[in-house]
Amino acid sequence: MKIDEFHKAIARGEISPLYYFHGDEPYLMERAVKRLMEFVVAPDFRDFNLDVFYGNECKGDEVASVAQTLPMFAERRMVLVKRAGDLSQAALEILASCIADPPPTTCLVFVGEKLDQRKKFFLEMKKKGELVECKRPYENQLGAFIREEARGLGKRVELAAADMLVYLVGNNLGELTTQLEKVALFVGQRETISVEDVRGIVSDTKVESVFDLTNALGERDLGKALRSLATILRDGEAPLMLLAMIARHFRQLWRVRDLMAQKTPQQDMSRLSGVNPYFLKGVMAQARNFTAAELRKVFENLYATDLALKGGGAKRPALTVERLVMDVCGIGPK
Repeated sequence: MKIDEFHKAIARGEISPLYYFHGDEPYLMERAVKRLMEFVVAPDFRDFNLDVFYGNECKGDEVASVAQTLPMFAERRMVLVKRAGDLSQAALEILASCIADPPPTTCLVFVGEKLDQRKKFFLEMKKKGELVECKRPYENQLGAFIREEARGLGKRVELAAADMLVYLVGNNLGELTTQLEKVALFVGQRETISVEDVRGIVSDTKVESVFDLTNALGERDLGKALRSLATILRDGEAPLMLLAMIARHFRQLWRVRDLMAQKTPQQDMSRLSGVNPYFLKGVMAQARNFTAAELRKVFENLYATDLALKGGGAKRPALTVERLVMDVCGIGPK
């Protein structure tokens, strides 16, 4: 089940006794669980009918026992297991028996990044419950996400303003939503959010530091890049999220460089590259700083850094990203 299918089912009042939310977008999972909770457990009775466990701390029999408990003063209770990917094999085996015959008065919910549908637990979950995929949207879907979120805030977003928000923030949905809410508060009673509104508000946040870093890398200004990186890491930005932003920026540089080589008119270049016209001249200037061979080397370094961060080989992630920054600024002849 896709996340949009889940929300449609909830809107129809169709509640399954079992859910396993999985995917690479925590914001979508958090929002889905929150909405499900609103339908299943009334706020006044959550002290009695809501239990939260963590997969790295709980045992299977603990969760199963609570799931079998009848709700108090309500029709249903909710049992939520966060970090379900950390459940032990023994816990999964116990819970597989529980979900094979789910209690009708309990909504048992698991949240984890990945799943293995070969295991008995997930086979039973697929039969009796719902596996809900919370996948991070592709870049060309982010504009629609922003416009939908803006409608929920009673606002309309100019297309260029949505593009700029994505350019500044990237594909982190939680951060996109937070920044959009700030802009909506800034415009007050005005219905339309403009490019100037986004630029004025988002530039005052830590997002601007990421923007400064990617620009510094494009300009091959090592000093500026290292200063921006230090600020970002000090503010607690996750290295993997930062890596995604850098990769996104260099994909745009490579695309713009190709279009420039083809002598594409500037009025068409923005549309074909996905770069907001507001930023196009700056991106074109940065694209001239790299040859095609140098850009290939940048992506080799990005790939190696990604493997190091995800594979646990980077004992000090901050230093791994710092090394990447130095490599990108130093690629090619001095």
